[in-house]
Amino acid sequence: MSIIRLIVLGTLAALASGTAAAAPAAARAVTDDFGRTVRVRAPPLRIVSLAPGATEMLFAAGAGDEVIATVEYSDEPAPARAVPRIGDAATIDMERLVALEPDVVIAWPAGGNPAQRAKIAALGIPLYQQQVVRLAELPAALRRLGLLAGTQVAAEAAAQGLERRLAALGRAYGAGAGGAGRHPTVLLQVWNRPVYTIGGRHLMSDALALCGARNVFADLSEPAPLVDTEAIIARNPDIIVAASPPGESAAWVADWQRFGSLAAVRSGRVVGFEDQGLSRLGPSVIDATEHLCRTLARLSRGS
Repeated sequence: MSIIRLIVLGTLAALASGTAAAAPAAARAVTDDFGRTVRVRAPPLRIVSLAPGATEMLFAAGAGDEVIATVEYSDEPAPARAVPRIGDAATIDMERLVALEPDVVIAWPAGGNPAQRAKIAALGIPLYQQQVVRLAELPAALRRLGLLAGTQVAAEAAAQGLERRLAALGRAYGAGAGGAGRHPTVLLQVWNRPVYTIGGRHLMSDALALCGARNVFADLSEPAPLVDTEAIIARNPDIIVAASPPGESAAWVADWQRFGSLAAVRSGRVVGFEDQGLSRLGPSVIDATEHLCRTLARLSRGS
């Protein structure tokens, strides 16, 4: 290890030690989305969010003013765009993080950099893990963030709003969109060449279920599995949704025309879907899910 490297690590440790000495003793314990106890001081807090979805959740819970830094693509809601960035979901600037002296860091365990999360924990910075895999879990996650940040009133109002919207979507679409059967099977494509989709334990799979559809790869446990053409042909989905980045869906849809044996291709039920809220893992996923439900209902009617 180089001398410069040792100096940098020593500086980080010293900063962390100084922060711990200057801060008051942990005043309370809260529970994160994984049931882990996280000890933090009394609010208001200095919060760093390491995931766009977590940033959106914090703002929805009324804790936007406590977010002092976040990562790239944290652009919902609009005020979050003014929060300083210290990296992206894969890599953050550890020196900047330590210099900010956060009271707690919000991380997304299914993504990001596990080694950096371990380093944050080793530095003694409280680490709160925020993640849901079912849409129905969003309101409770908001309430927990409200307890963390001391914004329970705002968080409760937002949670109740989400519960009402989820119930309305369930009533409108949950019985099945019809046309292709009560529960049409759907391939939700999230990447092209090679094709990646979503497994059964992903928020987008739950969105399909709320829309009255079935994820054709729901039996896979990986969040975003790679699937080959043979597996797709064998499962023969009724509908293919090409959930692409903006501007790319037309090309993704065109690629499927090579596979005329697929029911979705023969029936013209391959559609582009560029609503990025569907993958955000925050409250805006409800808007995107409603958009998805309308799209699937239209395709199932054959219009």
